[in-house]
Amino acid sequence: MNEFHLPESHKLHLKNLLAIDFGEKVIGLSTYCVNRDPFPTPYGRIINKNLDVVKKELQKVIDDECIDVIIVGLPRLTDGGETKSTERARQFLYWVQEQFSLEVFEQDETLSTFEATERMKNSPRYNFSVDLTQIDAVSASIILEDFIRQARALLGYN
Repeated sequence: MNEFHLPESHKLHLKNLLAIDFGEKVIGLSTYCVNRDPFPTPYGRIINKNLDVVKKELQKVIDDECIDVIIVGLPRLTDGGETKSTERARQFLYWVQEQFSLEVFEQDETLSTFEATERMKNSPRYNFSVDLTQIDAVSASIILEDFIRQARALLGYN
């Protein structure tokens, strides 16, 4: 069983997930179909110009990828504390809940951008360098990985 597999009885089995790394300038996206895809995959990004553009772009991804569940990353301090960025991301999460009739979860995204930077520096896929046009999508993949790991941990998997 791979580290992103959930039991067939789990409510997320074969659900298409979309993770969002919210940023005031750029919104990173990642997708994953539970128990079908081998791992979460960076999907792309949306330039955050205004909410009308964001809604249109998100709706396109939701439709194209048959998304069932959305996960929005909330940035926190390493001690779990919240910042203005946490509140802005939470407000975005509420907006997503209002705009789309899908189940929406929050996921702690502490250090996801740092981890994305390190992955890119160590990956031939990114030429061993940080690609700023893809870092937000890689961060969204990390948010999605953490979400699945948390779901597995709740079931007693390590």
